[in-house]
Amino acid sequence: MKDKITRLVLLLIILISVTSCSIVKGIFEAGVGVGIFIIVLLLAIIAYVISKIMGNK
Repeated sequence: MKDKITRLVLLLIILISVTSCSIVKGIFEAGVGVGIFIIVLLLAIIAYVISKIMGNK
């Protein structure tokens, strides 16, 4: 009986750790995507502002 409980607890720990790793991986992948989007957006805004400044001369 004790052996079954040990195996069940071990299986539960493995499942929780694998699930949490995939959750963390998803969060970091989403973070990278959002970071890239923000950088591209900032570059577009800077290019727009520079073109407006240069266009007024």
